[in-house]
Amino acid sequence: MTSDNWYRIDNVAKVFLASVSKRDTRAFRLSCILKENIEPDILKQAVMMAIQDRPQVQVRIRRGFFWHYIEETDIAPVVTEESGRICPLLYNSGKSMLHYKVTYFKKRINLELFHALSDGTGGLEFLNIIVFHYLKLKNPGKYENISLHSGASADDLSQDSYRQFFGKMNLSGPSKKNAYHPGGFKLPYNQLQFFEIHVPTEKLLARSKELGISLTSFIGASWMMAIKDEMPPRKRKTPVTISLPVNLRKYYPSHTARNFFNNVNVTHVFDKEISFEELAVEFDTTLKSQLSEENIKKQMDNYETFEYVAPVRAVPLFIKQLVVRTITRLSDKKVSLVLSNLGVQNPPAEIAEEIENYTGFCSSNNLFSLLTSYKGKMTIGVSSPYVNTGIVKTFVRGLADIGIDIKVYATEVIR
Repeated sequence: MTSDNWYRIDNVAKVFLASVSKRDTRAFRLSCILKENIEPDILKQAVMMAIQDRPQVQVRIRRGFFWHYIEETDIAPVVTEESGRICPLLYNSGKSMLHYKVTYFKKRINLELFHALSDGTGGLEFLNIIVFHYLKLKNPGKYENISLHSGASADDLSQDSYRQFFGKMNLSGPSKKNAYHPGGFKLPYNQLQFFEIHVPTEKLLARSKELGISLTSFIGASWMMAIKDEMPPRKRKTPVTISLPVNLRKYYPSHTARNFFNNVNVTHVFDKEISFEELAVEFDTTLKSQLSEENIKKQMDNYETFEYVAPVRAVPLFIKQLVVRTITRLSDKKVSLVLSNLGVQNPPAEIAEEIENYTGFCSSNNLFSLLTSYKGKMTIGVSSPYVNTGIVKTFVRGLADIGIDIKVYATEVIR
C-alpha cells in the first residue's frame, strides 16, 4: 500500500470495472480440493491469517472524478458454506463490500475474486496461502519449517507492474475482423452454465509430443475444431479466434499480487479442409510467434499507452467508462473463446500430500475455458452463457475419440 493507504487501479482493472455486468461479473473462482472435509472454524482463522500476508485483497474500490482508486478497508471477511451462483457479483459502486469471497463445500475451499484486484496467478497465490494456513492450524507443528512467501516486499506485491515496465508509446490498432461466435439463445436471468471436465494428462502429453506441440496448443486446436464442427457452412469463412491470457511475470521481473497479464490471439479461417493434426501444428506455430518477447512487450506498451494520452487523462470518469466499455465490446466480438492455462500447480511436497486437486472458472459473456493441472490430472473449467451446449459436447467427444478417459460435471440451470 502507499503511505496514504490508497493507490490508483491499473489499466486492466479499468476494463473490468467498466464492463462488469450481472451475467459477466468479471469474477473468477479458484478452488483447492483437500482429502478431508473442511472444518469451517479453522478455515475462518486461516483466512484471517492469510490476509495479513496479502493485504492487497483487503481493500475497497472507490470512484474518483477521473479514475477509480483502491483504499484499505477494515471490513472483516466472512467464510460461509458454498451457496448461490459461481462467480458472484463482487463489485457494486454503491455498496461497501469486499471484492473477494471464501466459501467451502465438503472437501473444497473456494476463493472467488473480482478480476480488478488480481489475475489468476495472484489469485492462486492467495488461495494457496489460505490452504497453507488452514493445514498449519489443523496440524499444529507439522508445517513449521515451510513458507509460501516469495520474499517480495509489500511494495512489490502492490506494484502496478504495467506502469513500472512501460516502455514507449504505442497505439497500434487491433484486428478489424470479427470472430465467429456460437450464437443462439443465451440463458435466462443472466445465468452462466459451468462444466468441469477432468482429463488425465498422460495421453494428452503423449499425443502432443507426437505432434511436436505444447499441451496448450493441443487443447486450443481441439476447441477450434469443436467450434468448426458446430459452424453453419455459410459461416465457414468467418475467423475462429482463440484468445489466450499470458502471465507477464514470465517476461518482466515482477512479484506483484495485482493484475499483470496480457492476451494473445490465435486465428484460423476454415475456408478449406484441414486435418486436426495440421490445425494443431499451425496453432502451435502461431502461438509461439505471438509469445515472442518482442511481441509481448509491444502489446503491453499498447495497453498502457492509453494512460498517458493527455486528453484522455482529463476526461471525467463516466465518459472514460463509456469509451472503455465500447472498446471492450468491440474487442469481445473479435474472440470466439478464451483459453486460460494456469499451468501445473506445485505446492510444497508436504502440503501436496493433503491436496487432491485444483479447479477454476471465470465469468464471461462468451465461452471461457480455464485449465489447471495437478498430479497428472488436468481440469478444464468451462463457462458458457448459451443454452446450446453443442461446442462443449463436441470438444469432449473429440478428446474421447483419441482414447482419453474423461469425466464431465455440469451445473443445473433454470430454463
